[in-house]
Amino acid sequence: MKRIVVFGLGYSAKRIAAGLAADGWEVISTGRDGTLGFGDSAQVRVALADAEAVLSSVPPDGTGTDPVLDAYGDALGAKTLVYLSSTGVYGDAGGAWVDESAPIAGRRGGRNDADASWLARGARVLRLPGIYGPGRSMLERVREGRAHRIDLPGHVFSRIHVGDLADGAVRALAAPPGAYNLADDAPASQNAVVEEACRLLGLPLPPLQALAEAALSPAALAFYAENRRIANGKARRVLGWSPRYPSFREGLAALLAGERAGDSASASPAIATTAPEPASSDQR
Repeated sequence: MKRIVVFGLGYSAKRIAAGLAADGWEVISTGRDGTLGFGDSAQVRVALADAEAVLSSVPPDGTGTDPVLDAYGDALGAKTLVYLSSTGVYGDAGGAWVDESAPIAGRRGGRNDADASWLARGARVLRLPGIYGPGRSMLERVREGRAHRIDLPGHVFSRIHVGDLADGAVRALAAPPGAYNLADDAPASQNAVVEEACRLLGLPLPPLQALAEAALSPAALAFYAENRRIANGKARRVLGWSPRYPSFREGLAALLAGERAGDSASASPAIATTAPEPASSDQR
C-alpha cells in the first residue's frame, strides 16, 4: 500500500486525506486530529522513511520560515511533495486575471518565501483562494448574522469548494512539479455571495456599508485590500481537473441540499487514517 504523510490535518487536509484513503493510500497525519504529534520527531521520521509522498497544509510561521521544512526538510528526499499555498502570493492585481506566470507580490505572513521554498524542492504547489464547504460557508455566516455587504464596486475574488480542492490535490500527486491554481470558474464580489446565501435561506440582506463602517478585523480588511481573478487553465490542462462546483451558486445550493437531506458526507469532511504542527488559524 502506498503511504503518504500529511502535515497539518486541518479542514481541507481532512477532505484530501479521505480522498487519498479511498484511492488506496495509507494516510499518516499530524495535527490536532492527526495520528502523530508534529513534535514527535522520531515517530514522524519513521513514517517519512517509508512514505512515497508528503502533503503539507502547515502555513509559514510569519517570518517566512516553513515549520515542516525547518523540522523535517532533510527527511523529504525525492518524495512526491504537495504543498497547500495561497493565491495571496499574487498580491493585488486590480481585478485582473492572474495565472501561474504572474509575479509573486503578496506581503502576508511569509507565504511568498514558503511557496518559493516548496517549489525549489520540486513540490506541486497548489495556490488556493477562499475555501468554503460544509460548516464553513456563507450560509453559516448569514444565519449567525456575521455576513457583511461592503460598498466597494469592482472588488472581486475567487473561491473553491473544499471537495474540488481535494480532487485537485489527489490529482496533483501524479502531475509534474510546479505551481497550480485551484479555483472555480466564476470570480465574484463578496456581496454576490452574501445575496445568494440570503436568497437560498429566505433571510433578509444585511445592510450595505462603507468599508470604514463595518468594523472589520485586520484579516478582513486585508482581504478587501486585494482584488484579483484566479485563472485555473493550467490545472485543467495538466491535472485533468475541473470544478464540480463551477461557481458559488452551485456550491451553496449543494451545501444547503446536503444539510436538508441530512447527508453526513456533505455535513462534515470525514477522514479515515491509519497511524505509524503547529496549530494555526490559517491551517488548511
